[in-house]
Amino acid sequence: MQGSRENFQSIKDAILTRKEDLINMPPAHSIVSDNTLTMQLSPWRKKLIEVYANSMTTGPKISESDIEEWGTEVSGLLVNLQFPLDVGLNEISYYRNSIGEIVRDEAIRQELTLTEFYSIISEFDTVVDHAIQIVSRSYMEEFHRTIETAKYAIDELSVPVVQLTKDTGVIPIIGEIDTNRARYLMLNALDQGAEMGLDRLILDLSGVSVVDTMVAGQIFKVMDSLRLIGIDCVLSGVRPEVAQTMVNLGIKVEGKVYSSLRKAIEDKAIVAK
Repeated sequence: MQGSRENFQSIKDAILTRKEDLINMPPAHSIVSDNTLTMQLSPWRKKLIEVYANSMTTGPKISESDIEEWGTEVSGLLVNLQFPLDVGLNEISYYRNSIGEIVRDEAIRQELTLTEFYSIISEFDTVVDHAIQIVSRSYMEEFHRTIETAKYAIDELSVPVVQLTKDTGVIPIIGEIDTNRARYLMLNALDQGAEMGLDRLILDLSGVSVVDTMVAGQIFKVMDSLRLIGIDCVLSGVRPEVAQTMVNLGIKVEGKVYSSLRKAIEDKAIVAK
């Protein structure tokens, strides 16, 4: 096979001659509209066909870098378009069959032996299988990166600093507090508190249903850190059941505590009028 690879240039040429027809074939997946195919998927369809065609004369080993580049690119596109992985996999298999038919027709026209035809198809299948592996791996890596980025944005937005007056702000905390969220709470409180030039900050726990030693410890770390940069910090929205839990756990709260955010805001000693 290697010694006579130049004999298979005609197969490569036949694939490239049919390239436009192959690109404009109906989408391999029902969720991909014709418009989306034309605007978004055509460029990487073209590149895949070219990689497949070039592999006929170069072989699967030399084609690996091209497949790596293509697979990474298409995986990013699929994730950005919010398409499932099987869209890409269906496209790869789609062209395995279509190009396989071209190889078959050229083999018949050239009167290749069965051994020669089998060698070409085997190497072509190796290239296709590698494409499937690359797209699957790259898609999952890109998908997880996107999820982590979105989670970071959500966590960051979930602990905003709201400026009430010139020198007073509030952080309404809703839901559970884990280690990551506590870190964002700390960063937002310090960065935005300093940026806004606040003197006082209210941590409102009205939306926190469970307080354990870990949660309390994280909250007190935030309060201590704020005091170190000159921002007085108090708690509000401590419900009776939360207060009872804190007492049972032996958690001591330094500074003022208010049963509601309204009471904290109305306290003239806390919020300057």
